[in-house]
Parts: sequence; structure tokens; C-alpha cells
Amino acid sequence: MDKKIKILANDGIHDAGKKILLENNFSIYDEKVPQEELINYINKNNIEGLVVRSATKVTEEVIKKTNNLKIIGRAGVGLDNIDLKFAKEKDIHVFNTPLASSQSVAELVFAHIFNTSRMLNQANREMPIHGENNFKKLKKKYSKGIELKNKKLGIIGFGRIGQLVAKIGIGLGMEILAFDKYNDESIISLDFFNQKKIDFNIKTIELELLLKESDFISVHTPKLDKPILGKQEFEIMKNGVIIINSSRGGVIDEDELLKNISNAKISAAGLDVFINEPVPNKKILINEKISTSPHIGASTKEAQKRIGIEIAQNIINFFK
Repeated sequence: MDKKIKILANDGIHDAGKKILLENNFSIYDEKVPQEELINYINKNNIEGLVVRSATKVTEEVIKKTNNLKIIGRAGVGLDNIDLKFAKEKDIHVFNTPLASSQSVAELVFAHIFNTSRMLNQANREMPIHGENNFKKLKKKYSKGIELKNKKLGIIGFGRIGQLVAKIGIGLGMEILAFDKYNDESIISLDFFNQKKIDFNIKTIELELLLKESDFISVHTPKLDKPILGKQEFEIMKNGVIIINSSRGGVIDEDELLKNISNAKISAAGLDVFINEPVPNKKILINEKISTSPHIGASTKEAQKRIGIEIAQNIINFFK
């Protein structure tokens, strides 16, 4: 490339990705530009490539009023914050990084599963306050956890992340139940260190059967017009099920979730995503039976490095 193409990484980019772009004659702007100033900044600096995470919104107005934007990259799995339809109309290339963060998200699912199955989220709240004076009482209160081995793990959405969740579950001795509208079966390959690879053939089943049978349910679907888990679905579930959502806020009806935790139909939940991010429902946050995290599924050092590299390679391939 004869000229330096300017890229705005408005929500940041890992140093590994930045290094690759700089080595390939790109100019990187990685200061945080407020949403209301984004259009003027892009035009003033003749930005041709925009990289965002979930914070920056690439709306129809942003796309319409920027002059030289040619490519938009989303550092993550979803594309909810980008107006894909209008970008396509303007012939702007849009891409995301679905592979880079999958392992991190899958592992966070099990962080919440372990948290809720042994009530660690509740114990961690009480131990600093009451542990010194009421240790025996707390020990008795939190001595009714459950093991994961031989439990049924229902996975709704059996794509890349869902299959990685299945791998971990199989490794723990769990039975996998999977539902996916577009996937009838998948081969799950487990590679253990210095051992022969083992393949598991997982055939997907109907959602109703998954809901009836599962001890744990983990959701891995895009945001839809209505929650995939609402009043009707909660009624079908077995008593005492634990639900994990690390996909998108809104795929679970949070009001129904609270009701079913209150009546003990749902024993616990783990949420990394929320309907009203970045201002989640306070009732969700303070509920002692809900393990929460602030949308950090992809936020590991390893995932961010992989995302940065994938972003850089996509940009280079596009312009070359």
C-alpha cells in the first residue's frame, strides 16, 4: 500500500493486533471518541476502518454521515451494535471475530456453574461479614451443594461456543443434551494431553425435551424478537434447574427468572449479560441466588490477544 490507511479502534485493540497493523503500514487511532463526536472525528481524520466492541454504536446515522468508511470490525461475537443492513447498502464490509473468544466464554459458563452448584456466590457474600463469628452456621447452610458428574447439561444453541461448553461438560462426566434449529448433530472431539483423541457424536433434540430433562441449562443463541426462555419454558423445566446465560441480554425473560427463583422452581442462575446493559435490573444484581459478572465472557488476556490478531488480519486482507 502506498498510503497509510487510518484505522480507529474506538474501544481499543490488543497490542498484538496493533503491532501487526503498524508493520503493514496502517495508522492506528486508539483513543476513545465519545459516541456524539464519532462522526466528526471519523470525517476530520479521514478514517477508513472502524474497530469497535460493544460500547460504540455504529448506527445508520454514523454510517450515513461518514465520508470514507470502508470497513467495520467488531471485536467479539455479536453484531447487535452495528446497523448491518444499512452498512450493506453503503457497500461497507462488516466482520466480527467469532472464533477468538469462544474458549473464554465457555470457561466462564463453568465458572458460573461451579459458583451456583456449590453456592459459592452466596457464601462469598456472607463469609466476610459472618465468617468469623458464625462459621459453623455458614458451614451447615452451604453444605448442600451438588456434583456435576452424571448431571444433564442442556445447551441451547450448539454452535462454536455451545460445542466448547459440551467439551468441558463431557470432561466432567456430564451428559450433554443439545438443541439447535440448524444443526442435527455434531462431532465433539476431546484432545487430552499425550492421549488419543476421543470423539463424541452429539445429536440435537427438541427444545421441550431438553427443558424437561436438564439439570443445568446454558444458553448460546443470538438475541431474538422474544426471549427463548420465558414463562412457558420455565413451566416445562424440572424443579431445581440451574440456568446460565452468557450469550445476550434478553434471551431470558428476567422477570420470569426472578419469579421462578422466588418459588424455588429455579434453584440458581448465572448471568454474564443483562437486558438493560450497562444498567442491569437491581433486583437481579442483589438476588443472592444469581451469580453475576459484568459481560466479561470474552475478556481474558488470551482471547483479547487472539481477537486483536484476527481483527488485524481481516483488515489487512480487505485492503490488500
